[in-house]
Amino acid sequence: MTTRAAASSLRASGRAAQPLHHAMRALRKVPEVTVYFWIIKLLTTGMGETTSDYLVHQLDPLIAVALGGLGLAAALVLQFSVRRYVAWIYWVAVVMVAIFGTMAADALHIGLGIPYLVSTAFFAVALAVIFVAWYAREKTLSIHSIDTRPRELFYWATVMATFALGTAAGDMTAITLGLGYFSSGVLFAVVIAVPALAYRLWGLNAILAFWFAYIVTRPLGASFADWLGRSPHLGGLGLGTGPVSLGLALVIGVFVGYLTLTHEDRKDEQEGSAPVTT
Repeated sequence: MTTRAAASSLRASGRAAQPLHHAMRALRKVPEVTVYFWIIKLLTTGMGETTSDYLVHQLDPLIAVALGGLGLAAALVLQFSVRRYVAWIYWVAVVMVAIFGTMAADALHIGLGIPYLVSTAFFAVALAVIFVAWYAREKTLSIHSIDTRPRELFYWATVMATFALGTAAGDMTAITLGLGYFSSGVLFAVVIAVPALAYRLWGLNAILAFWFAYIVTRPLGASFADWLGRSPHLGGLGLGTGPVSLGLALVIGVFVGYLTLTHEDRKDEQEGSAPVTT
């Protein structure tokens, strides 16, 4: 085959592959990882913490957990029923994971008396098991590969585990280690900078950096939300968990509405650019 013929064949192959490449991007069930992703994720962690606390103090704890479980189940059914990423559906599911994940972590400590150090270790092991099983089956942990049902199941199991782990870790530093909510928030604000710096300066694996940061957003957001909502004798500002939850919900709604209108979280799909490797 001549050089010209080979080049022509390569161009034809590339053109033929483009529709399939675009179709696979359209099947993704998660947003692009942009600054909006991290802002909303951080806000949901805080809302999950304060909403869980509000519900279990306003209702019978068993009823509150049951309602949280039903809300999570309904949100995930809706998320799994759509064929592509829809901003408001995805983020409603994340919010419900945040609320129920907080309840699950708190139930081990308050309901069963398990120390935060033990529950943190337990959820860390659970998350590791999910990662190992996910990679063993799919050979990737990339958020940009969530385009099949098994990967979507692994993804949401991972999200649930990260929220429970983050809740336990945040309470461990704030209560068990005695740092308090504000100091814990500052601690995790420093910790979350580690994967970003390691990725930029030393070439840390992008997928590892992503999940490291994803886990840390939970105790970071929850610590500051607790600081805002809890009473002063518990080390907070005393704004109340209800008002803080409502305020965070409104801000999340604004950001999700913006993404729904602008599709800033689907730029890769729209522009046909190469996917990010995280």
